[in-house]
Amino acid sequence: MKIKQVWPGTEHPLGGTWDGKGVNFAIFSENASAVELCLFDGSNKSKETRIEVTERTNLIWHIYLPGVGPGQLYGWRVYGPYDPQEGHRFNPAKLLLDPYAKAIAGDFKYSGRLFGYKLNDPEADLSMDEQDSAASMPKSVVIDPAFDWGSDTPLKIPLHKSFIYELHVKGFTFKHPKVSPELRGTYSGLTHPAVIDHLHSLGITALELMPVHKFISEKSLIDRGLCDYWGYDSIGFFAPESKYSSRGDMGGQVNEFKTMVKTLHREGIEVILDVVYNHTGEGNQLGPTLSFRGIDNCNYYRLNKQNLRLYQDFTGTGNTVNMIHPRMLQLVMDNLRYWVQEMHVDGFRFDLASALTRDAHGVERMGTFLDTINQDPVLSQVKLIAEPWDIGIGGYEAGNFPVLWSEWNGKYRDNVRKFWRGDKGQVGELAYRLTGSSDMYEHNGRKPSASINFITCHDGFTLKDLVSYNQKHNMANGENNNDGSNYNFSWNCGKEGPAKSPNIIKLRAKQSRNLLATLILSQGVTMLTAGDEFGRTQQGNNNAYCQDSRISWVDWTLKEQNKDLLDLTRFLINLAGKHPSLRRKDFFQLSDNNNRRAKDLIWLRPDGKEMAHADWDTSWVQCLGLYLNGRVINEVDEHGKPIVDDSFLILMNACTKSVSFTFPAIKRSRAWQLLLDTKEARTKSKSLGTAKAYALEGRSLALFSV
Repeated sequence: MKIKQVWPGTEHPLGGTWDGKGVNFAIFSENASAVELCLFDGSNKSKETRIEVTERTNLIWHIYLPGVGPGQLYGWRVYGPYDPQEGHRFNPAKLLLDPYAKAIAGDFKYSGRLFGYKLNDPEADLSMDEQDSAASMPKSVVIDPAFDWGSDTPLKIPLHKSFIYELHVKGFTFKHPKVSPELRGTYSGLTHPAVIDHLHSLGITALELMPVHKFISEKSLIDRGLCDYWGYDSIGFFAPESKYSSRGDMGGQVNEFKTMVKTLHREGIEVILDVVYNHTGEGNQLGPTLSFRGIDNCNYYRLNKQNLRLYQDFTGTGNTVNMIHPRMLQLVMDNLRYWVQEMHVDGFRFDLASALTRDAHGVERMGTFLDTINQDPVLSQVKLIAEPWDIGIGGYEAGNFPVLWSEWNGKYRDNVRKFWRGDKGQVGELAYRLTGSSDMYEHNGRKPSASINFITCHDGFTLKDLVSYNQKHNMANGENNNDGSNYNFSWNCGKEGPAKSPNIIKLRAKQSRNLLATLILSQGVTMLTAGDEFGRTQQGNNNAYCQDSRISWVDWTLKEQNKDLLDLTRFLINLAGKHPSLRRKDFFQLSDNNNRRAKDLIWLRPDGKEMAHADWDTSWVQCLGLYLNGRVINEVDEHGKPIVDDSFLILMNACTKSVSFTFPAIKRSRAWQLLLDTKEARTKSKSLGTAKAYALEGRSLALFSV
């Protein structure tokens, strides 16, 4: 490739940016001694042209190439000291991905060439490897950012009215019979009419996509014939993963992603990205040199202050990004704004978010990262969801994120599971979890929508497996079943795995209905894991991160086999979506100081009387009721008039024996209407007339309206 002209260019924007006449390239490195831009021929990706970058402004190296345009493949070579004990790992023999690359072509080909040190050297990573890595590396791609968004605008669905559906882009449609083979497992596959119809029938308002940033699989997985299926080892934050593209990897993946978002928005569905900024796929000191490590290791990563050769690891992946450094913070902020402004996504779920808030001393509840987002005029307007923990000391920060932030509520998941498993002493906490977890979020001005309620997620058992297996079955992962959570829920639903006994089958189905009904009827925001609504199974694997196989792919034949569970899910989400009583914006207020107004809710004993303080302290209580007063919602409609809704009564019995539950003596104008009883696979609405009590079967939930 012949380059006729080379201009100085500018320090902004970072990355490779086409302006219609040429491309400006810019990259940050404080400690580099020299930088080369490497161009590759599209027809012969091994043909490399190196250009020395001589301009450096504010620690940013930059160059402009007139005549170069979209589709240009490139990478960087960065010179400097290879001195791991001082935190430096420069190695110009290693081609590096641009941290700001908007597209990445090709994939990693594992060999010793990807590593900055000599693999067989007795001193491990202390000796520099001089093998050229270009042939084993994917390449950054210059893109044309033009796209016709038409009238697309943010949907801005209020979070308290949202129903979130977590899915894997490939796994959700890869076995879908109505999606054409060439589109299965792609961004386009998610917009197929059959997929949209399914989402609409459920009442889903937002898709939470598992990571779609360019990611890498660890060598240990490749060696076992596996891969990083989930995608939590990002290496290109700006680049949509091309494995999910039906339009190739030379920029087509960018337009395909945009088309997906535009189509979903047109269908009333928002897009939330699960983003992984806490670490990168380069791993610990023995990992490959792919991008950040070779550009400026000691600034991009948090290093062990006592031994700069090693990394601080609050993530369990070998490294933690250095959010204390302004350039790393800038990269993350630039990236978030890019996905909102250029890709039109509606929000983010931050993996191991506590790791992003750590300052030099530990977790800082109002750290620089959170402060920066909260004041940002773009990012403060989108949905922000934290996974509020990491694996470091003091990293469990559930309930401590500031206003604007919601959190995955792990306490909700654990408490609801324990209650329906039959554990005693759960009702005191359960009362908080069912009503939006005010004990966790109200103290700093947040609302019930701060609680993202879930029973299952990608990490762990599916709903079907949760009630079918007492132990994990992860042998397919190749780690002798030592991976994944060891927490044993012991659901006592009979012998593990597929069941033949009608009673066991019935009990498992009922427990699935109990968990789903509790999830959707709780205040806060419901998050449903894709496939749980019709009994998806991973055959007991509770850590399917490396299973790009039938273990992970959604089996759509189950949709007809478990139609009753699917219909129940549809009914409940539709009901909750229509009734403000079941989706309150604010926390409940029991009464005013003078008890002049009716209570928002009443907790009930089986005898129909309101629970007293002593009842909550009784460890054996496993049956309770919750009356939601729809006449007192403390909200107004679009015309400013007070909202008046139906009232609802939820009865829950985690005991194995039936209970006669007396209806509360509440003034009402009509009879109790039974809407749902989980003892039945199907429940038709019926009036109970003058009935004074209801026979609530063991391990069952019943829902009434009045």
